[in-house]
Formats: sequence, structure tokens, C-alpha cells
Amino acid sequence: MSGAALGLEIVFVFFLALFLLHRYGDFKKQHRLVIIATLLAWYLCFLIVFILPLDVSTTIYNRCKLAVNSSPAESNGSYVTLAPSKQKCFKPWSYIPDGIMPIFWRVVYWTSQFLTWILLPFMQSYARSGGFSITGKIKTALIENAIYYGTYLLIFGAFLIYVAVNPNFNLQWNQLQTIGIAAANTWGLFLLVLLLGYGLVEIPRSHWNGAKRGYLLMKTYFKAAKLMTEKADAEENLEDIMEEVRKVSESIKYNHPLRKCVDTILKKCPTEYQERMGRNMDDYEDFDERQNSYPSEKSLVKLHKQVIYSVQRHRRTQVQWQILLEQAFYLEDVAKNETSATRQFVHTFHSQEPENKIIQYFYTPTVEWYWECLLRPWFYRVLAVVLATFSVIVVWSECTFFSTKPVLSLFAVFIQLAEKTYNYIYIEMACFLTIFFLSICVYSTVFRIRVFNYYYLASHHQTDAYSLLFSGMLFCRLTPPLCLNFLGLTHMDATISHKKTQPTAYTSIMGSMRVLSFIADGFYIYYPMLVVILCIATYFSLGTRCLNLLGFQQFMGDSEMTSDLIDEGKELIRREKRKRQRQEEGENRRREWKERYGNRDDSTRNRAVHTDQKESSFTETNANRSLSKYTRSNGRTERDRIELLQDAEPLDFNADSVNDDPLESDSGRYQPGGRYLSMSRSKIFDDV
Repeated sequence: MSGAALGLEIVFVFFLALFLLHRYGDFKKQHRLVIIATLLAWYLCFLIVFILPLDVSTTIYNRCKLAVNSSPAESNGSYVTLAPSKQKCFKPWSYIPDGIMPIFWRVVYWTSQFLTWILLPFMQSYARSGGFSITGKIKTALIENAIYYGTYLLIFGAFLIYVAVNPNFNLQWNQLQTIGIAAANTWGLFLLVLLLGYGLVEIPRSHWNGAKRGYLLMKTYFKAAKLMTEKADAEENLEDIMEEVRKVSESIKYNHPLRKCVDTILKKCPTEYQERMGRNMDDYEDFDERQNSYPSEKSLVKLHKQVIYSVQRHRRTQVQWQILLEQAFYLEDVAKNETSATRQFVHTFHSQEPENKIIQYFYTPTVEWYWECLLRPWFYRVLAVVLATFSVIVVWSECTFFSTKPVLSLFAVFIQLAEKTYNYIYIEMACFLTIFFLSICVYSTVFRIRVFNYYYLASHHQTDAYSLLFSGMLFCRLTPPLCLNFLGLTHMDATISHKKTQPTAYTSIMGSMRVLSFIADGFYIYYPMLVVILCIATYFSLGTRCLNLLGFQQFMGDSEMTSDLIDEGKELIRREKRKRQRQEEGENRRREWKERYGNRDDSTRNRAVHTDQKESSFTETNANRSLSKYTRSNGRTERDRIELLQDAEPLDFNADSVNDDPLESDSGRYQPGGRYLSMSRSKIFDDV
């Protein structure tokens, strides 16, 4: 099994990163380089988290071997036996041979640092550039990153000059490398504690609130009101941008030098706008530089950037609105089914996507009712209690991990107890659960935060390239200090434990922090205690209250603005529900009519021809009858026909349009002359 566990985890983590990227990114529309760079960044960060427990177990075994070599011992098979205590050092099942882990960590770490500090920032600017050529986009990206790179080079150059001038410093290349790593980890630890303090409280609380159906439904109404405002703003912004594109397209003709740039912009526009602009364009007119003032290439680059942004935002809001509607309808169905006597879950609307037959066989309406109405709330409550317990342990360990005598960090106590018996499976499981929970608290915060429309990770393939690359940068900067913090909590870092033992391979790559003693003995130890203050602030929702005071509406139960937005969202959901009900009823009615009268097309067609002949002969022979009698007969016929149309549901004045009535498009229009038009589809009134 030597190295097999490492290979299995490498493959598993790759597919995990690929699955998450497929959920948030769009492989078909986004550039391949963006997908590859983001996938590589996510993959390396997840890989560090999953491989580090193997490094811990391998290090404990190597320490055991060193202890055996320094005392009289005898070898027996795959383990070594100490002479005085007869203690056995079993080789772990996931043991990684010597020399592999240092090379592995060195490649993974420096690749991630190259991505986060050099490649990904450059690709961010490249992805947001509105240039029409690769050279133009590269030029824009270099100009935008000149200040970014120049700041770091200036700081590093000033530091090198200070070291060269000061005779008290005699730094070598390895020490300079360690200083660079320490600077990067210090920046990452500063951001790590902020995100960790939020996640330690918000994750258990979100699961506890997930058991409250009324809370979730009210929050969904609140989101609907906010999303409708954003959706309307995105539509208005898109209309304004498309109007500018139309003016530019009409002013720049087919033989203008910048026409290729305009065609590139038109390809990024939605299809309906492309068709509309194509119909209004006169390509036969030549341009005249003396008569018209044409936009410059710089203004077209800016317009191209605005088009890409507005189209992406409009598409994202449309998809999110449909997803939010489905969520609101489902929560309303759960609230209705809680009082069901049949104990079978009944959906208001059928699923638009075809369900798996295996899932339908096992996940029956009865099973769904028991899960959604009875078991799921209790499951979320138990899970919230477990997560809250983990959060308390993490907060306690963050405040006490610097104490070695006695050992107060609970994670260090667990690892040391397992180390005495060399229970490697327990060691790896404890390490994995610890670092996995820390990663969930940090990474989930990265997925939840939203900086206006500048950074936003939206699921269902709605995340833009800039946000994907920015998330990759954050992961690469947060993961190394996260792992060092985990090793400090478990006292596997010699800097924290103050023991002269063999360090882990990951710690050996980071170098000795004793080069910067004020960071190793000060910042790394005492700054994580700040997580207590952040947890208290998150528990009392201080950040949410501050944003609400600044005008950014947040969901707060005791706020009047929140109540108004909930009422508004409830009305929006009710309106969309009525609209969808009318659509389904219309489709069902048309389906029933088709099944009922579909086989009578031929007979009704012949009957209609025969009826027309009889009506024509009847009209010729009775041309001298009185006009009043004809009028009464015609009025009676009209009343009969109106009665046939009274089955249709009356239109809702709150609806977005008045074309939702299925009879309006299928049954035709009645003319004063007594004849119906557009009767070829339904064939309903052919017998009249």
C-alpha cells in the first residue's frame, strides 16, 4: 500500500475540484485558459488539505524510527520493537516513502504561489479587457497590473537594500526565501482569521435555521424582492447598452475600418438584439469621414467591456430568478404538506426536468413526506449541534495552542493520545476531520461573500471569469497559512511545541520562522486569538446591522425594511405562481382538446364542407326574409358561441401580459359577419 493512498487521493481530489468548477463555471462559454487556471488553483489547494493528514502519520512513524535507532532495539518484520518497553512501531497503511513528500510539497506550494501572485492577477485583467485582439488584451492586462506588481517589487527592493547596507544582517538565499514565505503567510493568516471567525458561527447557525420552515420561507421572500430589483436594474442596464450598440452599428458602415470591431461586439449581444439591429441596418451606404463623427477604437473597447458585463449580469439574474422561484414554490409545498392526513407529499407544479427512474422508485411521495416534514428538521438540528461543538473546540484551541505544559489544545491532546498507541487510522481521521472543518469554515465564506458585482460566485454555471480567477487567488493565499495553523493546533509544528523532533515535510518546506522572531513568537501565536472577537461579532450580527444602517438591505427579523421586502417578495411569488398555474391549465386544456378532437379531423373537415354548401343554398333561397328576424337569430348564435368560451379563466390584471389565455391563440377570433378566423389548429367549432 506504499504510495497507493497518495495516488488515490490525488485522483479523488481532481474530480472533486472538477465537479465544483462545473457547478460554478461554464465550460462551454468561458475561455479554456480561465477554466484550466481556476481548476489548477482549486485542485492544488484541495490537494494540500487532503494530503496533509498522510504527512502527519508518516512523520509520527519516522519519529518512532528515530527513537528506535537511538536506543537498543530489535527488528521484526515490518515493524521495530523497542528493547526496554517492547513497544511496536507499526508502519502505517498510508506510509509514503522518504523523499517523495518534500518534492511533492515543493512543487505544489511554489506552483500555487506562482498562480496567486503572478498568473491569476494577469489573467483577471486579461479576462475583463474589452480588447479585440490578443495583443490588445495583453497590453491592457500589463498596464492594469503595473501598479500591482510595482508595489511588491518596490517593497522587496527596499528590503534588499536595507539588508545589504546593514552589517548586522548576513542573510543567505534560504533565509530570503523563508522571509518571502513568511510575508505571504502573514498576509494569508490576516485574512484567514477574518473568514474563519465568520464561518465558525454562521455555518452551525445556518443549519439550525434550516430546520425552521417559516424562517426559510420568509428569507426566500426577502431574497425574491431584492433579486427582482437587481433583475430590473440588469434589464435596464442591458437596454441602455444595446441602444449605444445600435447607434454605433448604424454609424459605422460595412466598409469602415472599425466595422470588424463592431461585428465582434454584435456577436456578444443577445440573439433578439442582433436580429433587431440587423433589420435596421443599411449596409449599402458608404461612410464619409467629413460628414459624420465616428467613435474611436478606445471607446469601442470600453463599449465591448460593458456589453460583456451587462449580458453576463442579465443572464445570471434571469437564471437565479427561476431557481429562486422553484425554491419558494417548494417551501410553500412543504408548509402545506405538513398538515396532510394522507402523509404523501403533493407538489403544486411538476418538475420541469425529467427525474431518474431509480430515484422515483425509492424516493416515493410517502418517503418524501417523512423526510421533508419529519426527519429533515431534526437532522439539521443534530447536525447544527455537532458543528457548534466543533466550533467551540476550534475557538478554545486557537486561544490555547501556544501552551505546551500543560497541553490545553484539544486537538493536540487527541493526536498525542493516538501517537502513544500508534493508531494511525485514528490519527489520520482526527487530522482529516480537523482540517476539513477548518477548510469548510474558510472556503464556504469565500463562496458566500459578495463584493457588489465585483466578486460573486453564483452556482448553476453563472459565475464570470473574473470571479472564478479571484476565488483561485484567495484559495492559494489562504491554504498555506490554514495548514500551518492546523499544524500549530495539533502541536506538529516545532515552532509551537518547542521540541527538537523531526518536523513534517510540509513544515520543512516552509523553513524555520526563527529568522523573523517577532512573527514566529508574536503574530503567529497571538493574532489567532482575535477569532473570539470575530465570533462574538458574528453571533450578534454586528456586520449585518452595520450594512443595514449604510443602506444595504440585509435580512433582519426586527427591521421594518425587512418586513416590507418580505411582503413585496411574497406578492411577487404569488403573482408568478398564478402565472405558472394559468400556463399549466392552458397546456392541460389544449392537451385534452387534442386527445378529444384529434381523431375527428377528417370527419369534421368533410362535415364543414357539406355545412358550407347547405348554408350557401339556404342563403340564396331565404334572401327576402326580414332583417330583424335574421338579427335575432344571429344574436342567439353569438350568445351560444360566447357560452362556449366561458370555460376560460378570467385574466388577472396583475399579470405581466394578457396573452396567457390559451383560448386566445387556439380558438380564433369571432367577426361580426358571423365567421370565425384561424380555426385550422383546434377544429373545435367546425360542427357549429
